[in-house]
Amino acid sequence: MTSSATTTSALPDGLPDVPDPHDAPPLRWGILGAGGIARKFATEVPANSSQQVVAVGSRSVDKAEEFAQAHGIGRAHGSYAGLLADPEVDVVYVATPHSHHREHAVLALEAGKPVLVEKAFTRNAGEAREVLAVAEERGLFAMEAMWTRFLPHMVVLRAVAASGVLGEILAVRGDHGQRLPLVERLREPSLAGGALLDLGVYPVSFIHSVLGAPENVHAAGALNELGVDVHEAVTLGYGRTVAVATANMWARSRTDASVIGTEGRIDVAGSAWAPTTITVTPADGEAWTWPGDGTRLGGFQHQAAEVARCVTAGQQESPVMPWSATIEVMEIMDEVRRQLGVVYPGE
Repeated sequence: MTSSATTTSALPDGLPDVPDPHDAPPLRWGILGAGGIARKFATEVPANSSQQVVAVGSRSVDKAEEFAQAHGIGRAHGSYAGLLADPEVDVVYVATPHSHHREHAVLALEAGKPVLVEKAFTRNAGEAREVLAVAEERGLFAMEAMWTRFLPHMVVLRAVAASGVLGEILAVRGDHGQRLPLVERLREPSLAGGALLDLGVYPVSFIHSVLGAPENVHAAGALNELGVDVHEAVTLGYGRTVAVATANMWARSRTDASVIGTEGRIDVAGSAWAPTTITVTPADGEAWTWPGDGTRLGGFQHQAAEVARCVTAGQQESPVMPWSATIEVMEIMDEVRRQLGVVYPGE
């Protein structure tokens, strides 16, 4: 893959090839949960990859049947147990609220199904460790559905950031704000609501994908009347490098991101967390943008293809989104919630 501009001093020798989702081994997917994020998965994955969605499970048979009909899915189960017992399902996508991720991921793993679990992976790092312990014990694949890590522009961004052409990285920042003040699952502590686990996880995971685990975490923010966070600013310390993640569920913000070094910077156009472009601006030289045509196609297909490659190869975790990364991101968010005073029922 090449940039849209002529070669400059900031362009590494060869950008990475992004795997074509159509080349991944085809697996038969079952979707556990029939909400909005499940609809996005059911729409984008079969349309843009070799993967097949063959079944859906919901607590309501009517909802499951409506979902199946809307997305051309062959089988609808009126219970999660029915979905997990389906012999035609190779792998399960867990798309229920954060509050139920641990329970449903463990159910799937105990039924012998590899899992892709919607982000945030669980409510906290302790629950994440429980899920991954079951996956390890059963010899099954498990991965957090942080789809952004697999998007082509992020694959290229990480390669440029790691190449050294930016010089010393001084700052990384990411932002995600959406106007969602009345969405029940975001407002309710019982559903592990709040801006952080739903929106803030994107910039936090982005920073982690570039810099790894921080040395220290500092957070400021505000809570709603029910005690969940509605907006926050999180500062992560890495020695001389400082990273900032901001999130809110009250207002639509720029939802962009940047990596800033002594010899140049990378700017990610909003929405940074969906398919988009990056622009590399050297301290001396011509800026270039990738991809040059600005193509934005689906997005969920890349993570599904990664799951298919790993499961077929007998791997238990993805090298792009390893278990250690999920735990470290959850630990960061646990500390943010501790500083803000956000506690979910049953924790």
